[in-house]
Amino acid sequence: MQFEEGRLLKQVTTFGIGGPAKYFIEVQTIPQLQEALAHCHQQKLRYFILGKGSNTLFSDSGFEGLVILNKILFCEQKEGEFYVGAGYSFSLLGTQTARKGYEGLEFASGIPGSVGGAVYMNAGANGGETFHALTEVTFVNERGDVNVIPKDKLTWGYRFSCFQNQQGAIAAARFQLTPSSEARARQLGIIDYRTKTQPYGDSSAGCVFRNAHGGVSAGELIERSGLKGFSIGGAEVSHLHANFIVNRSDATAQDVIALASHVKKTVSEKTGYDLEMEIKVIPYS
Repeated sequence: MQFEEGRLLKQVTTFGIGGPAKYFIEVQTIPQLQEALAHCHQQKLRYFILGKGSNTLFSDSGFEGLVILNKILFCEQKEGEFYVGAGYSFSLLGTQTARKGYEGLEFASGIPGSVGGAVYMNAGANGGETFHALTEVTFVNERGDVNVIPKDKLTWGYRFSCFQNQQGAIAAARFQLTPSSEARARQLGIIDYRTKTQPYGDSSAGCVFRNAHGGVSAGELIERSGLKGFSIGGAEVSHLHANFIVNRSDATAQDVIALASHVKKTVSEKTGYDLEMEIKVIPYS
């Protein structure tokens, strides 16, 4: 396998933050993903699977290991069944399925992650969750073996899936959707609302915190605490949506971490709620 050395991770993340990876490779097929994972297992090499680069904050020092960029991009349809590569854009899938007259993934439109990332996190919005429409997952374990796992063998919850506790990588997912003449209108309404209320023109990693216990909006708690526009270094709490930290001016990972810590502390003091980070912070080693 041909590994690139020193790829700046700020180039492949939506935050635009991150130092150099010791090793970097892009995989475009499931066999390539198998080979990369088997190599890491044999060489005892630390690895990280990257999709669209959202929901991720790499260290300013980079990553001491192999970053595997998942670019498995196929999308196969048989009536309402969609079998999709893990590197495929989840937002694009939500748009395309609604345009074809199928409901179940309209909420995905505007979510800045990959299909693999959406399954891994059980991404959700507007009352929908990834696992609602999911029927099976193709998973490659740390030894490079392929397993096709039906939904009834998986566990999931709010922003959680069992894959968060497993070594390996999601390679593909299968969804079963329902015909609907209203899917496209709902999808357009969702994307219109998001573009008006979330900072899509700014560099961010998506929502920083999970909603609080009982489903209380993290963004509402942060706004109520008077933190909109508060900044540390180049990182700023978005003026548009308080649960986004944006890279306003050459922000470092340390700027973001310090700002998130300040937000968490202030919200706890002013509202009594303890927020939990949703963004995955990836240490150098």
